[in-house]
This record gives sequence, C-alpha cells and structure tokens, in this order.
Amino acid sequence: MPFRADREVPGLIVKFGDYPLHHGGVGAIRSLGRLGVPMYAITEDRYTPAACSRYLERAFVWPTSGAEEPAYLVEGLLRVGRRIGRPAVLIPTDEEAAVLIAEHQDALADRFLFPRVEPGLPRRLASKQGLHELCAAHGVPSPVAAFPRSYDDIVEFAEKARFPVVAKNREAFVRRTRPAVNGTTKIATRAGLLTLARDWGERPGVVLQEYLPREEAEDWIVHACFAADSTPLALFTGVKVRSWPPHAGMTANAYVVDNPELADLAARFIQQIGFSGIVDLDLRFDRRDGRYKLLDFNPRMGAQFRLFESGSGVDVVRALHLDLTGRPVPAGEQRAGHRYVVENIDLPALLAYRRSGYTTPHAPHRPSGTELAWFAGDDPLPFLTMLARFVRPGAKHLYRLWRTNRRGGTTTAMK
Repeated sequence: MPFRADREVPGLIVKFGDYPLHHGGVGAIRSLGRLGVPMYAITEDRYTPAACSRYLERAFVWPTSGAEEPAYLVEGLLRVGRRIGRPAVLIPTDEEAAVLIAEHQDALADRFLFPRVEPGLPRRLASKQGLHELCAAHGVPSPVAAFPRSYDDIVEFAEKARFPVVAKNREAFVRRTRPAVNGTTKIATRAGLLTLARDWGERPGVVLQEYLPREEAEDWIVHACFAADSTPLALFTGVKVRSWPPHAGMTANAYVVDNPELADLAARFIQQIGFSGIVDLDLRFDRRDGRYKLLDFNPRMGAQFRLFESGSGVDVVRALHLDLTGRPVPAGEQRAGHRYVVENIDLPALLAYRRSGYTTPHAPHRPSGTELAWFAGDDPLPFLTMLARFVRPGAKHLYRLWRTNRRGGTTTAMK
C-alpha cells in the first residue's frame, strides 16, 4: 500500500439511535484498523457486530434514541473523548451525528478531529426541502416536489398531481418526532393520498415528489471525500443493483461503474455549496429526459462505502483520516466492476427483483471482485454476531419492511 496512516490518531464511530446491525460501522472499523489505526465505537450494547470486531480497541456502550437534547449528546461525546485520552477522528454513521458535530464544532474541537463546515449546511442537506432548494439554486436536477403546510395544501396538490407520487419525511431527524411516513412511500391514487394525509396532523412534515418509474430509471450512487476547500480527495461512482426493501431502501447489491458525467456533476455541486468531508449521494437517472436527479444527500459515511476503493488502497474513510492528520491522499482509479453484497438482505432482495423482472443494464456479468458487508476471514465475529441477532427478529423485520400498506394502494419502504 503506497501510504501509511497516522497510528497515533484513533478513529471513533459515532452513532445515535438503536440500529445495532449496521455494516457500515463495521466496515469503517476494519478499514482503518487494518492500517493499524486504533478504533473506538459508540454501540448500543457489548454484543453488537461492531463491538465484536477484532480491530476495535474499545466499545463505549451508550444506548441512545436520537431524541435526546443536543447538550446531552455533546456532553456524552466529550466524555467518550476524555476516556480515549487523545484527539480522535470522528466518523458519523447517521444524520443525527453528522448534524450534531457540525452545529457544535467549537465545543468538540479540543477533543476531536473533523471537517469544518458551515454549521447549518449538513442539516440543510439532510432535509428533503433544504436539499431541493439547494438543487434549484445551483441548477442540479431533482424530482419535482411540493412541501404542503396543511391538509388543504395536500388537497390542492392532489387535484393537479400525476399519480403515483412519492411521500417522504421532510426533515432528517424523524427519530426525534413521530414520522409522517415510514420511509419512502409510493402512493398510487388521489384517494390513497388523502386517506394517508388525514393522519399527518395540522402541519404535515412531508415532501411529495414526482414518481420516477423504475422501468425508465437507473439508481446510481456517489461516495466521496472532500478537502477543506471542497476539492475531491476521493470520488467514486457506482450503480445500485438491488436494495431492500425493493427499489427504495438500503443498498443490498451494487457495482462500481465508471461515470465521469456523474462524478463531474457531484464535484461541481459540492464545490458550489462549500461542503467538506464524506458524502453519500443517491441519484436516479431518468431515461425520459436523460438527466441524473439527486434524491438524497447524506452528509456522512454511507453504509456501503466499502464498495469503493482506489487502486492505491484509498476509500472515503481512509481519505478522511489521512486528510485530517495532515497526510497526502494518494490518487488512484476506482476498481471498476467490483461488487458489494450485504449478505442478510441481498437474498430476499434478489427474490423480489426476480419477481418484478427489473434488471440494471450496467451490472457486469463477471465482477472483478466482491466485497462482503459482514463476512471477513480476518475478522469473523461481526458476521457471526450479526447472524445470532438477525435470524429471528431480523426475518420479522424484513417482512415488516417489505409488506404493502393496502390503504389507498401505498407501498412503504425504509430509506
């Protein structure tokens, strides 16, 4: 490997909320741990897959819901920093953590290393309305959207809308309040929309978007890490083959596919808004008008980031650590054709996609290599722990995510 990481500066996985089966955190622990970087993680308990990794120095058991007050979370994070005893690179795995770090940079700066950004930017990017406004301001295509403020607004929208439409929660912090919808929800009819909307209260916290039909679309992802001046340190593009729940959820299977046009679009947008650090973008290519439309902007590490690695051995987490410790990030081309598989959700996703008849035209017939989300020969315990925690409750959870909400012909999928 043509670089050495600073082994005196540890990394800390920061997560708020109860989602113990998170393969992204395990991937980050392995990625830096294999370079000799001491790794720490905040975990729900001592028996999460992340807590069982051989590359983890210590798990800080700190159950949170995501509904705590920011002051409480900041103080808890500082307490973890004091226990580590030296500045650590923060690696957030959810929007709550990314936004908290950005909005409390001064309080956290003495204990931790992290990219400095405009404090309100990550919250705006994580918000569906904030992202839509930024896209409009900078000429980046995104789905046509409406942001109703009342039930009457929804009725007016329903009179003119072309169905089906998609409903999503407007703000990122849906764990802090009762969410209007349980993830990305496809609504087939006007009657179905009005029925659902009756449960959304006086101020519906939703965005209603045009539906981009999967028969005329392709799902693309961009993972990247940007320097303080918003220039790319590492930038990768790939295509999502399968997700769970189908077509609207977490990546279950993906490939690295070179896409210079998409890479340029992402880099220009990041430069325009002045973001630095790791990003995970979801875009849909609409064959009807030939444009890539930005669906989601996650201002943090994505769970499937280990799909992407350059020929010089750099992924976005390694790029972040190298940059924040003052080391150069070596250039290198991405591993085109490389595949990523999330073992516990790809099999049900495969069965569902076969029934739907959907295939992506960009998946290579023979991958150049495969990265498994959970299993690793040098670190098997996270995989075994995942199986032990997943088999019974996990199967029930998959069913709940996939089942169709029959009210008004809606389909709900977690994102």
